[in-house]
Amino acid sequence: CCVMIEIPLFVILCINTECCVPDVCRYPLGMSGGQIRDEDISASSQWSESTAARHGRLDCEEGDGAWCPETTVEPDNLKEFIQIDLNLLHFITLVGTQGRHAGGMGNEFAQMYMIKYSRDGSRWISWRNRQGKQVIEGNRNTYDTVLRDLDPPIIARFVRFMPVTDHSMNVCMRVELYGCKWLDGLVSYNAPAGEQMKLPAFPVFFNDSVYDGAITHMMTEGLGQLSDGVMGLDDFTQSHVYQAWPGYDYVGWNNESFPSGFVEIMFEFDRPRNFTTMKVHCNNMFSQHIKIFRQVVCYFRSDSDWESTLLSFSPVVDENDPSARFITVELTNRMANAIKCQFYFKDAWMLFSEITFQSDRAMYNTTLVPPTIGSPTNTPPDDPTHKIDDSNTRILIGCLVAIIFILLAIIIIILWRQVWQKLMEKASRRMLDDELTASLSIQTEVFGYNHSQSRVTNEQESNAAYERIFPLGPDYQEPSRLINKLPEFAQSSEEPNGAPHYAEADIVNLQGVTGSNTYAIPAVTLDLLSGKDVAVEEFPRKLLTFKEKLGEGQFGEVHLCEAEGMQEFLHEEYLFDIPEDQPVLVAVKMLRSDANGNARNDFLKEIKIMSRLKDPNIIRLLAVCIYSNPLCMITEYMENGDLNQFLSRHEPEGQLALLSNTATVSFSNLCYMATQIASGMKYLSSLNFVHRDLATRNCLVGKNYTIKIADFGMSRNLYSGDYYRIQGRAVLPIRWMSWESILLGKFTTASDVWAFGVTLWEILNFCKEQPYSQLTDEQVIENTGEFFRDQKRQIYLPQPVLCSDSLYKIMLSCWRRNAKERPSFQEIHRRLSDLES
Repeated sequence: CCVMIEIPLFVILCINTECCVPDVCRYPLGMSGGQIRDEDISASSQWSESTAARHGRLDCEEGDGAWCPETTVEPDNLKEFIQIDLNLLHFITLVGTQGRHAGGMGNEFAQMYMIKYSRDGSRWISWRNRQGKQVIEGNRNTYDTVLRDLDPPIIARFVRFMPVTDHSMNVCMRVELYGCKWLDGLVSYNAPAGEQMKLPAFPVFFNDSVYDGAITHMMTEGLGQLSDGVMGLDDFTQSHVYQAWPGYDYVGWNNESFPSGFVEIMFEFDRPRNFTTMKVHCNNMFSQHIKIFRQVVCYFRSDSDWESTLLSFSPVVDENDPSARFITVELTNRMANAIKCQFYFKDAWMLFSEITFQSDRAMYNTTLVPPTIGSPTNTPPDDPTHKIDDSNTRILIGCLVAIIFILLAIIIIILWRQVWQKLMEKASRRMLDDELTASLSIQTEVFGYNHSQSRVTNEQESNAAYERIFPLGPDYQEPSRLINKLPEFAQSSEEPNGAPHYAEADIVNLQGVTGSNTYAIPAVTLDLLSGKDVAVEEFPRKLLTFKEKLGEGQFGEVHLCEAEGMQEFLHEEYLFDIPEDQPVLVAVKMLRSDANGNARNDFLKEIKIMSRLKDPNIIRLLAVCIYSNPLCMITEYMENGDLNQFLSRHEPEGQLALLSNTATVSFSNLCYMATQIASGMKYLSSLNFVHRDLATRNCLVGKNYTIKIADFGMSRNLYSGDYYRIQGRAVLPIRWMSWESILLGKFTTASDVWAFGVTLWEILNFCKEQPYSQLTDEQVIENTGEFFRDQKRQIYLPQPVLCSDSLYKIMLSCWRRNAKERPSFQEIHRRLSDLES
C-alpha cells in the first residue's frame, strides 16, 4: 500500500474540471494512495521512528501501523496533531480515520478528534459543523475506517487531525482527506455582515453562519457560505440544511443600510489569475421585495494597486419567474489577484448564496500536465514573467491541445474497454486464495480481524485512489445511524415478537474460522443465548476420519469427515437413516492453533449460537472438540454436497435430457428445494439473524432433495469467482447483494430477501450461469447505483426459461428498491408453498 498510482491523463482532466460541489467533490487526496509525499506529512511529536507521521496513512500498515504521539493524550490539552500539506488549496468534504491495527497487535485509536485547517500556514481555523460542534466522533476499534462528512466543507492547504479524549489514554491515528482541487483560487472574501428580515410570522436571518474569518459589522479574511458549494432554494425561508433557521442558505442585505445603493464585496485570490467569468447565485422572490442585483461594477488589482479601468454589467431583471438563479458576469480575461465588486440594489433586498469564479488555468500548466512523483501537485511556475501571453495564441493552443487529448482519450477508452474487462473477469476469479478470505461484512465497523492485512491485488484496485466516496450522509457506512436520516431506506418494522431489527440494534458479528461471518446477530439476542450452557457434547477426535478439505481461511479450515459412533452423541430429534455401525458424514470446522484471541473467542461464541439453531432446513451443530487444540465444531453435512454443484450436474426433465442420458430434476422438485430454503430463512429471520451470504453454494442437498442452509461457501476456492474484493477490505458476494448492502453497508433481513431472489434465479437456471454473467464486477456495482438513483435504468436478472410468471414475480418483488416493499420470508414461504401445492 501507500504507493504512487499512475492515472491515465484523461482521468486527471476529468477530475480537475469537477465543480467544487460537496456531492461531487469526494475523491481521496492521496494519503492511502501515496500521492501525498512523506515530507508533506508532519506531526507535533512521535512515539518512535516507526510511528512517525508518515505512517499515519489510511489503510496502510507500514512501520508500527500508524502515527502515535510521544505522550498520552490528556483531556483539555489539544497539543498533539498529525498535519497534512496538500501544497495547493483544496475543497475538502470528507475525512476518514483508523486506529493502529498492526496485524492484530495494535489497540490504540482516537475515539474523538478535532480538525484545524489553514490556507496560508499561519492562520489556523478550528472546523465547526453547522450547529457549532467542533468534536468529531472517531473510531471504536483499531481496524475499521470511519468516514465523516465535513459539513460545511473546508477550503484549505494545511489540515491537522487533533485527537481528543475525556480521559488520559494512548492514541494512534491513520487518516485520509477527500475532496478535490479548489479551482477558484479564492482565499477570502470581505463583505458587510448579513442582516435580519422581519416577516409577520417569524424573523429571517441572512448572516453568514459558517464564515471562518473575523465578523463585526464587516466580515474579513475568511470564507463561508458564499463559497461552500451549496445553492439556496427558490423559497429563501427553506434550507437544504436539517434544522436550519429561515434564511440559512443566503447572505442578504437591505438597501436601507447602504446609502450608496450598493454592497461591496472584495475577493482575494491565491495568485494572479486570468478571469473569464463570475457567477452569482441570487434569490429572486420579488413578492418579498427581493430581486437580483440591478448592476455590478468590478475593479481589479494586479499587484498592490487597483486598476483605474473598471468593468460594469447589468443583468436582465426577471419579474415573472421567482426562481433563484445564477447570473453570469463576463470578466473579459482580466488579470488580477483581487477583485472588488459593487452590487447595486434593484429592490429592498439582495440575497446571494454562492459566488464562483472561472479563470484561465492553462497558463499555469495545472491541468494539462499530470503530476510527477516527488514534486508538489500542479505547482505554478516560479517565473511570473512567463505567465502572460497573447490571448488569441493561448486560445488557439488550448483548442489544439484539447482536441489532441480528446482524441487520445477516445483511443485510450476504446483500448481500455477491451483490455480492462478481460482483466477484471480473470482477476475476479482468482482473488480468493489462502490469505485473501476476509469478513463478509461490508460495514466499515465490521470488516473483520484481517482488515489491515488486505492488499490490493488486481488492476481495478490500482485506480482506487480516484474512487469517489458518494454522499450518503455524515454517518456513511454506519447503517444503524443512517437509517434514521434516510427513512425511505428503513427496513419494515414488521418483525416477529417486536424484537429489535438488525439495523436498529447493536450487532455482534462473529468472525468465522473460514473468514466469513456466519450470521449477524443482535447483541441482545447473543446476550440471551450466551447466558445458557452449550447443549452439545464433546466428541472423541480419534473417531474422526478426514476425507477432504472443503475450504480454508485465515483462522481455520473446513474438512469433510466421517464420524464413527456419532449416533451415541445425538439427541432423538436427529434422524439419521444410517446403521449404528456405519460412519456419519460430517463437516468439521477447525480453528488453527495459531489463531488470535479474538478469533478463539468468536469460535466459542459461534458454538453457542449454532447450538441454539434448531430447524430442519438449517445445518445443525452435532458435537464439539474443545478440551484440547485445535478447537473443532462438528456439523451436519449432506451426501449430495452443495446445491450449486448438485444442480449443475443435472438437467431439467425433457427430451434432450433423455437423449443425453443425463440425470434430471423436475420443476416441482426445484420448487420444493426453494421452499425449503425460504423455510430456513423464515426461521433465521424470526430470530433476527441476518445470513449475509445466501446462495446455492451455501445450501447443502441430502436425500430426497432435502435442503439445509450452511455458511462456508466463501472458504472454497471453487467459488472464488463469486466474490469481489472491494478496495482491499472485504471479499463480498456482490452479485447476490442488495443495492443498499453494497452502497450503504446495510445488511438486514430485507437484504437476505434480495439474495433469496438471486438464489431462486440460480435454481431455475440449474446453476449453469453466474448471476449478471454478461456484466463485469464493476458493472454490477454500477448497476446498484442505478437502483439507488431509481431512474428506471437498472438491470434485472432475466426470467429463466423454466420460470413461470408467478415465480418471476416473486423474484422481482425480492429486488424492489424500497426494502420495506420487499416480501418477508414468511410471505415468500407461503407463496412458494401455494405454487408447490
